[in-house]
Amino acid sequence: MKILPRLLNSSQSVIATCLALVVFFLPVSAQAATPEEIILQKLESAGPSIPVDEIRPSLVEAIYEVELKTGEILYSTADGAYIFTGDLYQIAPQGFKNITEERRMAARASEIKSLDASQMVVFPAKGEQKGQITVFTDIDCVYCRKLHKEVTKLNELGVTVRYLGFPRAGIGSGSYYSMVSVWCAENQQDAMTQAKQGESVEDKQCENPIADQYRLGQKLGVQGTPAIFLDDGRLLPGYMPAERLATALGLAL
Repeated sequence: MKILPRLLNSSQSVIATCLALVVFFLPVSAQAATPEEIILQKLESAGPSIPVDEIRPSLVEAIYEVELKTGEILYSTADGAYIFTGDLYQIAPQGFKNITEERRMAARASEIKSLDASQMVVFPAKGEQKGQITVFTDIDCVYCRKLHKEVTKLNELGVTVRYLGFPRAGIGSGSYYSMVSVWCAENQQDAMTQAKQGESVEDKQCENPIADQYRLGQKLGVQGTPAIFLDDGRLLPGYMPAERLATALGLAL
Protein backbone atom coordinates (compact mmCIF):
# COMPACT_ATOMS: atom_id res chain seq x y z
CA MET A 1 0.00 0.00 0.00
CA LYS A 2 3.00 2.28 0.37
CA ILE A 3 3.96 1.87 -3.30
CA LEU A 4 1.31 4.33 -4.58
CA PRO A 5 2.43 7.24 -2.37
CA ARG A 6 6.02 6.62 -3.41
CA LEU A 7 5.01 6.66 -7.11
CA LEU A 8 3.01 9.83 -6.58
CA ASN A 9 5.90 11.47 -4.80
CA SER A 10 8.26 10.36 -7.57
CA SER A 11 5.94 11.68 -10.30
CA GLN A 12 5.52 14.98 -8.50
CA SER A 13 9.28 15.26 -8.20
CA VAL A 14 9.76 14.67 -11.95
CA ILE A 15 7.04 17.18 -12.83
CA ALA A 16 8.52 19.75 -10.49
CA THR A 17 11.95 19.24 -12.02
CA CYS A 18 10.57 19.65 -15.57
CA LEU A 19 8.70 22.80 -14.59
CA ALA A 20 11.83 24.20 -13.02
CA LEU A 21 13.80 23.48 -16.19
CA VAL A 22 11.13 25.13 -18.34
CA VAL A 23 11.10 28.22 -16.15
CA PHE A 24 14.90 28.28 -16.13
CA PHE A 25 15.28 28.01 -19.90
CA LEU A 26 12.45 30.29 -21.00
CA PRO A 27 14.40 33.54 -20.55
CA VAL A 28 17.43 32.01 -22.28
CA SER A 29 15.30 30.95 -25.24
CA ALA A 30 13.75 34.40 -25.47
CA GLN A 31 17.20 35.99 -25.57
CA ALA A 32 18.69 33.44 -27.98
CA ALA A 33 17.57 35.21 -31.17
CA THR A 34 20.53 36.62 -33.09
CA PRO A 35 20.54 40.23 -34.34
CA GLU A 36 20.10 38.85 -37.87
CA GLU A 37 16.94 36.99 -36.80
CA ILE A 38 15.61 40.00 -34.92
CA ILE A 39 16.17 42.33 -37.89
CA LEU A 40 14.54 39.88 -40.30
CA GLN A 41 11.53 39.49 -38.00
CA LYS A 42 11.14 43.26 -37.69
CA LEU A 43 11.37 43.75 -41.46
CA GLU A 44 8.89 40.96 -42.17
CA SER A 45 6.40 42.39 -39.68
CA ALA A 46 6.81 45.90 -41.11
CA GLY A 47 6.66 44.89 -44.77
CA PRO A 48 6.27 41.22 -45.73
CA SER A 49 7.11 42.03 -49.35
CA ILE A 50 10.65 43.26 -48.57
CA PRO A 51 12.85 40.77 -50.49
CA VAL A 52 15.66 40.17 -47.97
CA ASP A 53 18.50 38.07 -49.35
CA GLU A 54 21.09 38.22 -46.57
CA ILE A 55 21.77 40.01 -43.28
CA ARG A 56 25.33 40.28 -41.99
CA PRO A 57 27.40 42.45 -39.62
CA SER A 58 28.86 45.60 -41.15
CA LEU A 59 32.25 47.07 -40.31
CA VAL A 60 30.51 49.39 -37.84
CA GLU A 61 29.76 47.95 -34.41
CA ALA A 62 26.05 47.17 -33.84
CA ILE A 63 25.16 48.07 -37.44
CA TYR A 64 24.12 45.32 -39.87
CA GLU A 65 24.02 45.16 -43.67
CA VAL A 66 20.73 44.05 -45.16
CA GLU A 67 21.15 42.94 -48.76
CA LEU A 68 17.94 42.68 -50.77
CA LYS A 69 17.32 40.30 -53.66
CA THR A 70 17.11 43.39 -55.88
CA GLY A 71 20.79 44.06 -55.14
CA GLU A 72 20.10 47.05 -52.89
CA ILE A 73 21.92 47.35 -49.56
CA LEU A 74 20.28 48.80 -46.45
CA TYR A 75 21.63 49.20 -42.94
CA SER A 76 19.94 48.35 -39.66
CA THR A 77 20.59 48.74 -35.97
CA ALA A 78 21.11 45.45 -34.14
CA ASP A 79 17.64 45.62 -32.57
CA GLY A 80 15.98 46.21 -35.94
CA ALA A 81 14.37 49.41 -34.68
CA TYR A 82 15.97 51.65 -37.32
CA ILE A 83 17.00 51.14 -40.94
CA PHE A 84 18.69 53.60 -43.25
CA THR A 85 19.99 53.76 -46.80
CA GLY A 86 23.05 55.31 -48.39
CA ASP A 87 26.68 54.43 -48.91
CA LEU A 88 28.91 53.60 -45.96
CA TYR A 89 32.37 55.16 -46.17
CA GLN A 90 35.44 54.22 -44.19
CA ILE A 91 37.98 56.93 -43.43
CA ALA A 92 41.23 55.28 -44.45
CA PRO A 93 44.80 56.66 -44.52
CA GLN A 94 44.54 57.04 -48.31
CA GLY A 95 41.17 58.79 -48.14
CA PHE A 96 37.53 57.78 -48.16
CA LYS A 97 36.74 54.14 -48.97
CA ASN A 98 33.22 53.29 -50.18
CA ILE A 99 32.44 50.04 -48.36
CA THR A 100 28.93 49.77 -49.81
CA GLU A 101 30.17 50.06 -53.39
CA GLU A 102 32.75 47.35 -52.71
CA ARG A 103 29.90 45.05 -51.66
CA ARG A 104 27.97 45.93 -54.81
CA MET A 105 31.01 45.31 -56.99
CA ALA A 106 31.56 41.87 -55.47
CA ALA A 107 27.93 40.92 -56.08
CA ARG A 108 27.99 42.27 -59.65
CA ALA A 109 31.26 40.49 -60.42
CA SER A 110 29.75 37.20 -59.26
CA GLU A 111 26.69 37.68 -61.49
CA ILE A 112 28.80 38.64 -64.51
CA LYS A 113 31.09 35.65 -64.02
CA SER A 114 28.08 33.32 -64.05
CA LEU A 115 26.75 34.63 -67.38
CA ASP A 116 26.69 32.30 -70.38
CA ALA A 117 28.21 33.94 -73.46
CA SER A 118 25.87 31.91 -75.67
CA GLN A 119 23.00 33.90 -74.17
CA MET A 120 24.44 37.24 -75.33
CA VAL A 121 25.11 38.98 -78.63
CA VAL A 122 28.91 38.96 -78.71
CA PHE A 123 31.37 40.94 -80.81
CA PRO A 124 34.67 39.12 -80.14
CA ALA A 125 38.09 40.71 -79.92
CA LYS A 126 40.30 40.46 -82.98
CA GLY A 127 43.30 38.31 -82.19
CA GLU A 128 44.18 37.85 -78.53
CA GLN A 129 41.49 38.95 -76.11
CA LYS A 130 42.93 41.44 -73.64
CA GLY A 131 39.71 42.36 -71.91
CA GLN A 132 35.95 42.34 -72.19
CA ILE A 133 32.98 44.50 -71.34
CA THR A 134 29.40 43.44 -70.70
CA VAL A 135 26.91 46.05 -71.89
CA PHE A 136 23.21 46.39 -71.13
CA THR A 137 21.81 48.09 -74.20
CA ASP A 138 18.62 49.52 -75.67
CA ILE A 139 18.15 49.41 -79.44
CA ASP A 140 16.67 52.92 -79.57
CA CYS A 141 19.06 54.59 -77.11
CA VAL A 142 21.07 57.41 -78.77
CA TYR A 143 24.18 56.85 -76.66
CA CYS A 144 23.91 53.08 -77.11
CA ARG A 145 24.11 53.68 -80.85
CA LYS A 146 27.06 55.99 -80.34
CA LEU A 147 28.84 53.34 -78.26
CA HIS A 148 28.18 50.71 -80.93
CA LYS A 149 30.20 52.80 -83.38
CA GLU A 150 33.19 52.17 -81.08
CA VAL A 151 32.82 48.37 -81.16
CA THR A 152 35.07 47.83 -84.19
CA LYS A 153 37.84 49.86 -82.56
CA LEU A 154 37.35 48.06 -79.25
CA ASN A 155 37.64 44.71 -81.02
CA GLU A 156 40.86 45.87 -82.69
CA LEU A 157 42.22 46.82 -79.26
CA GLY A 158 41.57 43.26 -78.09
CA VAL A 159 38.32 43.98 -76.24
CA THR A 160 35.31 41.67 -76.56
CA VAL A 161 31.93 43.40 -76.35
CA ARG A 162 29.05 41.35 -74.93
CA TYR A 163 25.53 42.73 -75.26
CA LEU A 164 22.56 42.08 -72.99
CA GLY A 165 19.14 43.55 -73.66
CA PHE A 166 17.76 46.29 -71.43
CA PRO A 167 14.77 47.94 -73.13
CA ARG A 168 14.29 51.03 -70.98
CA ALA A 169 10.54 51.17 -71.65
CA GLY A 170 10.22 47.70 -70.16
CA ILE A 171 9.15 44.23 -71.18
CA GLY A 172 6.54 44.31 -73.93
CA SER A 173 7.61 47.72 -75.28
CA GLY A 174 8.61 48.46 -78.87
CA SER A 175 12.29 48.46 -77.90
CA TYR A 176 11.80 45.10 -76.23
CA TYR A 177 10.41 43.52 -79.39
CA SER A 178 13.17 45.13 -81.46
CA MET A 179 15.72 43.46 -79.20
CA VAL A 180 13.87 40.15 -79.53
CA SER A 181 14.03 40.47 -83.33
CA VAL A 182 17.80 41.03 -83.12
CA TRP A 183 18.18 37.98 -80.90
CA CYS A 184 16.08 35.81 -83.20
CA ALA A 185 17.87 36.96 -86.38
CA GLU A 186 19.95 34.47 -88.34
CA ASN A 187 22.99 36.73 -87.87
CA GLN A 188 22.67 38.48 -84.52
CA GLN A 189 25.73 40.69 -84.96
CA ASP A 190 24.55 42.03 -88.33
CA ALA A 191 21.03 42.55 -87.00
CA MET A 192 22.36 44.43 -83.96
CA THR A 193 24.46 46.72 -86.16
CA GLN A 194 21.54 47.38 -88.51
CA ALA A 195 19.24 48.21 -85.60
CA LYS A 196 21.86 50.50 -84.04
CA GLN A 197 22.14 52.32 -87.36
CA GLY A 198 18.41 52.95 -87.37
CA GLU A 199 17.73 50.42 -90.10
CA SER A 200 14.73 48.13 -89.92
CA VAL A 201 15.24 44.57 -88.77
CA GLU A 202 12.85 41.81 -89.77
CA ASP A 203 10.31 41.16 -87.02
CA LYS A 204 10.93 37.75 -85.53
CA GLN A 205 9.81 35.79 -82.51
CA CYS A 206 11.60 32.88 -80.86
CA GLU A 207 12.58 31.64 -77.44
CA ASN A 208 14.83 34.36 -76.06
CA PRO A 209 16.49 35.63 -72.84
CA ILE A 210 15.65 39.35 -73.20
CA ALA A 211 13.13 39.49 -70.33
CA ASP A 212 15.57 37.68 -68.02
CA GLN A 213 18.35 40.05 -69.07
CA TYR A 214 16.14 43.04 -68.31
CA ARG A 215 15.40 41.71 -64.82
CA LEU A 216 19.10 41.00 -64.26
CA GLY A 217 19.90 44.58 -65.22
CA GLN A 218 17.43 45.83 -62.64
CA LYS A 219 19.04 43.60 -60.01
CA LEU A 220 22.49 44.95 -60.88
CA GLY A 221 21.32 48.53 -60.51
CA VAL A 222 21.04 49.52 -64.17
CA GLN A 223 19.10 52.78 -64.39
CA GLY A 224 20.00 53.88 -67.89
CA THR A 225 21.74 52.68 -71.02
CA PRO A 226 24.35 51.95 -72.05
CA ALA A 227 25.42 50.40 -68.75
CA ILE A 228 28.93 49.00 -69.08
CA PHE A 229 30.18 46.39 -66.61
CA LEU A 230 33.77 45.28 -66.18
CA ASP A 231 34.62 41.79 -64.95
CA ASP A 232 35.59 43.11 -61.51
CA GLY A 233 32.05 44.42 -61.00
CA ARG A 234 32.69 48.06 -61.79
CA LEU A 235 29.77 49.85 -63.44
CA LEU A 236 30.55 52.54 -66.00
CA PRO A 237 27.25 54.26 -66.75
CA GLY A 238 26.79 55.97 -70.09
CA TYR A 239 28.80 56.33 -73.27
CA MET A 240 32.60 56.15 -73.25
CA PRO A 241 34.93 56.24 -76.27
CA ALA A 242 37.04 53.17 -77.02
CA GLU A 243 40.28 54.67 -75.71
CA ARG A 244 38.79 55.52 -72.31
CA LEU A 245 37.25 52.07 -72.02
CA ALA A 246 40.58 50.47 -72.86
CA THR A 247 42.24 52.59 -70.17
CA ALA A 248 39.58 51.55 -67.64
CA LEU A 249 40.43 47.94 -68.50
CA GLY A 250 44.10 48.65 -67.84
CA LEU A 251 45.18 48.19 -71.45
CA ALA A 252 48.20 49.98 -72.84
CA LEU A 253 47.31 51.98 -75.95
